Amino acid sequence: MTAAVTEYVCEDCGSLLTHLNPTTLQSIIEVHSQLCPVKRQKILAAVEAEKTKRVAATRASNVPVQAVQTAAGAPPSAASIPQQVSTQSNAPASMDSSNLPLTGTGTNHTAAEGPIDVGFKSSRQPAGKFQGIQVWGPYDAPGQLGIWGTDVCVDFDICVSDGACIDACPVNVYEWLDTPGHPASERKPFMIREKDCIFCLACENVCPPQAIKIFKK
Repeated sequence: MTAAVTEYVCEDCGSLLTHLNPTTLQSIIEVHSQLCPVKRQKILAAVEAEKTKRVAATRASNVPVQAVQTAAGAPPSAASIPQQVSTQSNAPASMDSSNLPLTGTGTNHTAAEGPIDVGFKSSRQPAGKFQGIQVWGPYDAPGQLGIWGTDVCVDFDICVSDGACIDACPVNVYEWLDTPGHPASERKPFMIREKDCIFCLACENVCPPQAIKIFKK
């Protein structure tokens, strides 16, 4: 008696996956889903489209607000005028800073190319911390953000915000962090729960620009 062969066809690239054991086939499907090159290209295209949409919306919202006269002809009070809130600290960033600013004058930088420099801990200097997460310089916000993390490390200057790492992480180490003004992408996967990492390397393996390095303990 011949066992039936279980099949699966990838809806993205059309690859045919087969195996006699359905459980093993499911594992193969999950790995292929993370590594499928066609699926990655679709994800990157969607990210670029979303980035273009956000930039257009940001430009539209930056139209100067004109002074509005009251019904009596008097200028509006200060309390009635919307105030713009800035997240930039007036204090200079330092080694002891608990929260590096994400805004600043560093607007002349370009996106870096991967892969991440795996020896950055010996070649770079700590620039400070953001919500307790170590940041390695050079740091010149918003256009140059350096490498973030100690065990779960992401080069924010390479990251293109495709989201593959967030989808792949089984313990939800990452959450999105807005980084407006950065040339590679305007949001990054922030390793806020770095201590929860189980060192499975899933995020490192699926990152298209190879911006992630996991240091196993």
